[in-house]
Amino acid sequence: MRRWQIYGDPPHHPLHLPHRAHGPQARGHAGGLGGNNGTTVTAAVLANKLGLSWRTKEGLKKANYFGSLLQASTVSLGTGPEGEVYVPFRDLLPMVHPNDIIFDGWDISSMDLGQGMERAKVLDWALQEQLRPYMAKLKPRPSVYYPEFIAANQKDRADNLVTGTKAEQLDQIRRDIQDFKQKGGVDKVIVLWTANTERFCDIIPGVNDTAKNLLAAIQTGAEVSPSTLFAVASILEGCAYINGAPQNTFVPGAVELAVQKGVFVGGDDFKSGQTKIKSVLVDFLVSAGIKPAAIVSYNHLGNNDGKNLSAPQQFRSKEISKSNVVDDMVQSNPLLYGPGEKPDHCVVIKYVPYVGDSKRAMDEYTSEIMMGGTNTIALHNTCEDSLLASPIILDLVLLTELCQRISFCTESEPTFQTFHSVLSLLSYLLKAPLVPQGAPVVNSFFRQRACIENVLRACLGLPPQGHMQLEHKMQRGGLTSSVGQICVTATTPKSAGVLKNGYHVPVLNGVQHNGFETHR
Repeated sequence: MRRWQIYGDPPHHPLHLPHRAHGPQARGHAGGLGGNNGTTVTAAVLANKLGLSWRTKEGLKKANYFGSLLQASTVSLGTGPEGEVYVPFRDLLPMVHPNDIIFDGWDISSMDLGQGMERAKVLDWALQEQLRPYMAKLKPRPSVYYPEFIAANQKDRADNLVTGTKAEQLDQIRRDIQDFKQKGGVDKVIVLWTANTERFCDIIPGVNDTAKNLLAAIQTGAEVSPSTLFAVASILEGCAYINGAPQNTFVPGAVELAVQKGVFVGGDDFKSGQTKIKSVLVDFLVSAGIKPAAIVSYNHLGNNDGKNLSAPQQFRSKEISKSNVVDDMVQSNPLLYGPGEKPDHCVVIKYVPYVGDSKRAMDEYTSEIMMGGTNTIALHNTCEDSLLASPIILDLVLLTELCQRISFCTESEPTFQTFHSVLSLLSYLLKAPLVPQGAPVVNSFFRQRACIENVLRACLGLPPQGHMQLEHKMQRGGLTSSVGQICVTATTPKSAGVLKNGYHVPVLNGVQHNGFETHR
């Protein structure tokens, strides 16, 4: 019989986590601004800012930010005199409001965003009619088009292009970013790739393996993908860059450049529908001692993303990002899986134009259970692709901007530092999380969310959320009801108001709490 002997002596490292409390205006710039995601997220922010409502056959609808972690979910601060205290995620720390984001960007298609919104067929027509006067004024800037990196069927859209050599194109993108900052009068620019999925790049020694070689490769016209070219331009301009597609934009040279410049980068691939459910369900099964043995995921969709993914090389990029999502959960349970063992995992994507942006996802999970039995779970999920991705885009921009205002130190290392340039805190929102070299990759949905929640709690001087509630589980008591009770004062960008979904301890501004000080 195997015996486990585990001795734990958790290290204690006091942290000081000041952050600049002022939530500035931010500017979001999208590669692929005129596509389904770009037009939908821009329209959503405009509709919320204008307070629009519209009628459908289901009744009156009002603009909202449902689907956003920061804007539409709550977190528990702890136990108050009358029970659990819940507050909106967005009120934990001062954050930019989505309505204050100004959008600009690039696209290989010259359509204005009003036409692009109509082409996307995502939003109800009654809403489009109200938004068109505003959206028609927004036109994407010319973008970079390398036919060898995306499907040949995209050629008919490519009428809005930056010409010249790669070096000249890099300079133009940098001028665009500088123009964004000057004309918008904004504090920060965050660039996000929501354009076509590209094929994978080969990692070539002397070309993209170091920052120096990558910059030289751009000057000589060697192979560099459009998304990597945008990443380099953003990093050189000091702007955070997020890759919302599955290709390997962040070649080693791009990551090294970001570290050298102290600029945040994040990726890869928005985690919005089928993969988000997979990261929840597999986590549940493995944690329950059930062994997933085969996972088959089938998708069909009819938007331009599906059209581009109908090409084999672009599909391969997506297949990789969707397949690796279960790896860390499998490795967490050696009682179920031996060394090198993992479930059979198959991913299929087909292009069916008629269904448009309404992607169909069908999954079958076959698991081994007690005494040789099997359990099969079959799911059908209709994913409104861009309406699921848009709040994730907003969360990525807002969370990245917040992280730019957080620094921390320890007693043994008193010099303040920021997060690593590879911003793995964004993993909750991405299919294939990019992490610093040597760091573990976490795909478990609940661990990813807890990470964000606990980092923000630390900034408030609150301990990590444990959910133990030991005071309610003892036979004779011995712990008073004050255990875990909180009396929190924290800096928020606006008054918290009265909560309807729980018990509320007032949240105040400009205080020092538990060694954490905020400054207006």
